[in-house]
Amino acid sequence: MLNKLTVHRRFFNRVLAAAATAMLVVAPAHAADEGADAMIYKLSSEVLESIKSDPAIKAGDLTRLMALVDAKIMPNVNFQRMTAASVGPAWRKATPEQKKRLQEEYKILLVRTYAGALSQAYDMVVSVKPMRSAPEDREVVVRTEVKGKGRAEPIQLDYRLEKSPGEGLGWKIYDLNVLGVWLVQNYRGQFAQEVNAKGIDGLITSLVDRNKANAKKG
Repeated sequence: MLNKLTVHRRFFNRVLAAAATAMLVVAPAHAADEGADAMIYKLSSEVLESIKSDPAIKAGDLTRLMALVDAKIMPNVNFQRMTAASVGPAWRKATPEQKKRLQEEYKILLVRTYAGALSQAYDMVVSVKPMRSAPEDREVVVRTEVKGKGRAEPIQLDYRLEKSPGEGLGWKIYDLNVLGVWLVQNYRGQFAQEVNAKGIDGLITSLVDRNKANAKKG
């Protein structure tokens, strides 16, 4: 019989796969003064079109998929904030070297997962809901729906973004809600169990092992 943690992880992996599809529609911002909602809407069609037209991706080239994810998604993510929030209070106690290792392994985990979900993006269309925010807001939530052929109901996808400090830096994603589940919150629960059982080094080892297992699976 599967334990609750295994069931939770399997459900979360399905949620994260959907999240991967969502984040694939976001590419580096072209205009620093562009609204967060406008950025996501404007660039979604560009990135989706590049996915559809890439012969290597269609042929199942995993290296190409991961390179695309790394190039198109990660520049738009405040990755340090995302990692720190996912690790939770233990992040403050981690050494600089441990923080570096956590970010490295967490990035590998996300990039490979997003690459694995890339094929789901071929037939998807994104619509952005009206955003409630003021021009001076530094953090916003952009609510979207994603729908594809054969899907009766759209997928709810909400982004949390922050305005990067300084001129010309644009918006950065630091969390994503898929079907009512915020990714950082779910990872925090998983990571907390690892830290409580084996400490920060134990969490790093767990991420390394998970990434190695994923690499073997292809």
